[in-house]
Amino acid sequence: QVQLVESGGGLAQAGDSARLSCAVSGLDFSRYAMGWFRQAPGKEREFVATISRIDILTLYADSVKGRFTISRDNPKNTVYLQMNSLKPDDTAVYYCAANPRGFETDGDTRRYEFWGQGTQVTVSS
Repeated sequence: QVQLVESGGGLAQAGDSARLSCAVSGLDFSRYAMGWFRQAPGKEREFVATISRIDILTLYADSVKGRFTISRDNPKNTVYLQMNSLKPDDTAVYYCAANPRGFETDGDTRRYEFWGQGTQVTVSS
């Protein structure tokens, strides 16, 4: 059974930093590209960042470029999202997802096969 479990969400103030983690089990993690997405209330789920299977390629949404960093630890089957200079607009439920096309860096949700349940990040001004 494939599981993606996000953690690290919570309350933050504008300007703070936070790190999300996503622990993956039940699949060959090193073969998958991994992505982070987010969904704010009343909005569609949107792409945040993605990383290829062996940490060669990354892609970021313009809204987070320069502030967020995606990384992965293949031996630990975990992907991370380091979020710096948080803004109230970053408030959302954050989801990690697995894309079986390991060298693909794509922000299209349809490319991702497995999804976590999400972790809430709330940033106050």
